[in-house]
Amino acid sequence: EYHGVKYTPLAIQAAAKLSDRYINDRYLPDKAIDLLDESGSMVRMMDDGTEDAEIFVTDDTIAQVVSELSGVPVGRLDTGEKARLRSLESEMSKRVIGQDRAVRSVAKSIRRARAGLRDGRRPVASFLFCGPTGVGKTELCKALADTYYGREKDMIRIDMSEYMERHTTSRLVGSPPGYVGYDEGGQLTEAVRRKPHSVVLLDELEKAHPDVLNILLQIMDEGQLTDGKGR
Repeated sequence: EYHGVKYTPLAIQAAAKLSDRYINDRYLPDKAIDLLDESGSMVRMMDDGTEDAEIFVTDDTIAQVVSELSGVPVGRLDTGEKARLRSLESEMSKRVIGQDRAVRSVAKSIRRARAGLRDGRRPVASFLFCGPTGVGKTELCKALADTYYGREKDMIRIDMSEYMERHTTSRLVGSPPGYVGYDEGGQLTEAVRRKPHSVVLLDELEKAHPDVLNILLQIMDEGQLTDGKGR
């Protein structure tokens, strides 16, 4: 009533479903309600007022607002996820040559995770890519980010050779209160907070200090990580 618009049943369903998946810094039902409010405001502002017809918020409107909030292109939300999952292997194989087994394993893991056959507390999937330079390890991560997660630039890349010393752990998750760099946040935690729907590439992982590896183990095991600000 506040915006003078009406919401279709599909719009309400989309608000709950898409906010749950793409908006990770808030909780349901608040984030779904906020999404409906944002969508209502948007269609009201787009209305030129020349017609007396009722104004409806549709599931397409919800997808557009989610796209603006999350950075995931609208087309990726409109294209059925089932279709993306079916073509995942073939699309990645176009970019990664000679690594059919690795591509197949990645695609299979993503499909299994999206089918609900995983522990919901953990990341969608974790992969360890081993091999010499130039065999396609980084390219496979880029291909996955582009093909499934929306855009190649949504891949978060962190050079772990910069974390060879024990004290560099704070750079990853942020300095504790009272220490230099507290306001800046951690390189990993801030990047994931801004782009939760993304691929995280930990490049040259073997060079990181064991304490850093323990933090990463916590993420892969429990799916949780607290930054220096307690978030």
